[in-house]
Amino acid sequence: MSGHSKFANIKHKKEKNDAKKGKIFTIIGREIVVAVKEGGPDPANNSKLRDVIAKAKANNMPNDTIDRGIKKAAGDANASNYEYITYEGYGPNGIAIIVDALTDNKNRTAANVRSAFTKGNGNIGTPGCVSFMFDKKGQIIISKEECEMDADDLMMIALDAGAEDFSEEEDSYEVLTDPDDFSAVREALENDGVSMASAEVTMIPQTWVALDDETAVKNLQKTLDLLEDDDDVQYVYHNWDE
Repeated sequence: MSGHSKFANIKHKKEKNDAKKGKIFTIIGREIVVAVKEGGPDPANNSKLRDVIAKAKANNMPNDTIDRGIKKAAGDANASNYEYITYEGYGPNGIAIIVDALTDNKNRTAANVRSAFTKGNGNIGTPGCVSFMFDKKGQIIISKEECEMDADDLMMIALDAGAEDFSEEEDSYEVLTDPDDFSAVREALENDGVSMASAEVTMIPQTWVALDDETAVKNLQKTLDLLEDDDDVQYVYHNWDE
């Protein structure tokens, strides 16, 4: 990301998440519900649930909270029926924004997302209007501080498991995969004892856009803050070069 360390971005994101621990736990809790409903409560037979559990642990969610979430989702036939919905739009100066939501009330979520864009002088677009500017990839970030393995050995484990790309930065390694191969690559690294700072399927911008105008920056930040504070919003992707 144009001169920025991906690991520094991950740490920054985690610091924000630590300040909003309840929010990130809510997000992961809903993903556990969906994963259990789709594939059952046994992680051994549900790769999606294994990925969510790995994400939960990376965000320091206690094991008993994870177990409670799985049991609740498995035992409650009337648990909220969440559905995924994606919104695309533009922030100031044409910054591309993608919003992934998981909601049990689409009307509420749509109104809140539209309001967040409007308050930041942006606007919602039609499906597909900005997603072509991003690549959907499995992305794994490994901190060099936390990894004793030689870079070549790490790369071979990742590539042998199906990774598309391996790159080295000053403070971290990045592994990119096709979304369909993400689980296999993550598990191969986990089985070799590799500690991952971040492991998720994400949207990676093909190009980044800088904002020089102070008002545009404030407006964009307002939209991003409103979206990230919304309980229905899971993830927000954008191509702003912060």
